[in-house]
Order: sequence, then C-alpha cells, then structure tokens
Amino acid sequence: MFSSAVTPAIGALILAALLAIALHWLLWRVLERVGRRKAPPFYMTLIQGVRRSTRWAALAVALLLAYPAVALPAGPDQVLGEVLTLLTIAVVGWILIDLSVVATRVAASRWNVGVADNLRARTIMTRATVVQRIAVVLILVITASVMLMTFPQARALGASLLASAGIVGLIAGLAAQPLLTNIIAGLQIALTQPIRIDDVVVVNGDWGVVEEIDVAFVVIRVWDLRRLIVPLSYFLQNPVENWTYKSANLLGYIHIYADYEVPVGEVRDELRRILEATDLWDGQVWNLQVTQMDERAVQMRALFSARDSSSRWNLMVLVREELLRFLQGAYPERLPRERVELAPGRQG
Repeated sequence: MFSSAVTPAIGALILAALLAIALHWLLWRVLERVGRRKAPPFYMTLIQGVRRSTRWAALAVALLLAYPAVALPAGPDQVLGEVLTLLTIAVVGWILIDLSVVATRVAASRWNVGVADNLRARTIMTRATVVQRIAVVLILVITASVMLMTFPQARALGASLLASAGIVGLIAGLAAQPLLTNIIAGLQIALTQPIRIDDVVVVNGDWGVVEEIDVAFVVIRVWDLRRLIVPLSYFLQNPVENWTYKSANLLGYIHIYADYEVPVGEVRDELRRILEATDLWDGQVWNLQVTQMDERAVQMRALFSARDSSSRWNLMVLVREELLRFLQGAYPERLPRERVELAPGRQG
C-alpha cells in the first residue's frame, strides 16, 4: 500500500522536474538568440553567468508548485517538504553568488588592466574583486544559517549552547579572530587601496606583482614565478613598497665607476644616445651626474624613466651593458685603477 501511494506522486514530481528543465532550456535559447542581435554587452555575461543556478531554481519552483498537489504519506511528505525548503534556500544563495561573479566580470570587461596607464582600471578591479569575495563569504554564511534555522532541533541546540556554554562561544570567537581580521582588512584595502591588482610591490625583499586579492590573503607573483601568499592584515600592519601606487611610470638608475680622468660630458652624451635608440625609455626623464668621489674612483649615476616595472628593469640592464661597452671601447684607460707610487731606492 505504501508503494502504491508513493509511486504516482514520485512520477508526478519527476514529470514536473523534466518540464521545468525543458522550459528553462527553451527560454535560455530564446534569450541567447536575442542577446546575439541587439543586447548590451553585459547581457550575455549575465545570461551565461546564471544559467546553471537558474536551471536549479526552475527545478525548485516546479517541485514546490507540484508538491501540494501530490498525495504522500505523512513521513515522506514531511521529508520532501524539508528537502524542497533547503533546496530553495540553497538555490537563492547560489543565484546571489552568480550575480556577484557577473558584476565582477562586467567590471573587468569595461576596464582593461592590460593597457599602459591602467591605474583607474586596477583600482576598480581591486574593489570589485575584494567586495565580491567578501560578499560570497557572507552569502554562504547567511545561507547556511537560514538552512539550519529551518530545523527546530538546530534552533534549540543553538539556544542551549548560547545559554549554557559561554566558554564555547569565547573559544569560537578567538578561533575566528584571524579570519575576521583578514575580512575587515579586505574591506579596508578595498576602500583605501594601499595595494591593487597588478601593482608592483616589494614584500620582505621579494619583488613581485599582485596577482590575486582573496578574502583572507594576497597572492604575489614573484619575478622568478614563485607565489607569495601573504595575509591581508599584513599590508595594514607592515610597511610595503608599492612602485605603482600613483602611476605605472618608474625611475631607473645605475651606478658607473670610472677613473678621475673620465670625460663625464661624453659619457652623458652616450647615455642620451642609448636612451633615444630604444623603445624602453618613455622619453620623460634622463640625467647623468657625478654622485660620489673617493680615493680610487668616481661614481656616476645614470637616471632614466620607463613606462612600467618590466621596461624599467630591461632598460637598466641595457644602459649598464651599453655604457660598459662604450668605456671599454673608447676609454679603456679610464676604467677604475689603482695608483701606486714607489719611493726611490737608496744609493749605496
């Protein structure tokens, strides 16, 4: 008797689920066709971003509509009702997460981080990414909490723990403190922007690029392709070099050591020729000055500007090699050297 009462109901629910999936597929085909014709750019990103979650939403709605019409015994009826409630809550959370991802993708499509002057784009992308990931954490926490609150046993257990086990709450709070600290640090970074995605930074002596800003940590791609995983709170509690805080343009410099008789003016002219012959120089700043003299050699500093950190490094290497080649070819005797004066020997 139990199976004869349950089987038709299950069949009706399966039929409703299949009908919902078919209608969702048909609707999405129409929406995609409309999007390819005259929809705004973000339209297809939205349609593709929420496809899977809305499919499950359609399934949940169909089952909720069909559920009151089927006749089930008391036990299976209660279980099915609880499952459908949990499914609906989970699907709503899923859709909200997908919408946050879509918003971030739309921001990424409107702001190109790959251009030379990308300060504004990196600012927008950093804020969007950090806020989106914090939003995902909050949505997951709220969704899980609402799902637990649907069970009377869970509500009673929570009240009992809060009333009689204050030490548990204290321990849990202490355990969650690092996570909460990093989440709050993420909000501060999103607002104040001491670092941004694609910024060039120096952390503990390691030079690298900010590759990713997560909810609790920052991923820095070091020049040798290692990844540094640094907690978000570190950037608010410690000094960090940010070479691209205001703009991507940077100054490079090298030191040249030569003999006191080196013709500084000709070395300066050679530096200008080297810079004008390469695309690595942005044409903004250049100079060569004598910055130090000691008993052995003269120190000259060649200063020049570049459009970004990569160009700066390559330009420093190029200038160093070319000036060395120039001194070796034109003035080899003007390279640093030791002078020794021998006292005349005694006549005897």
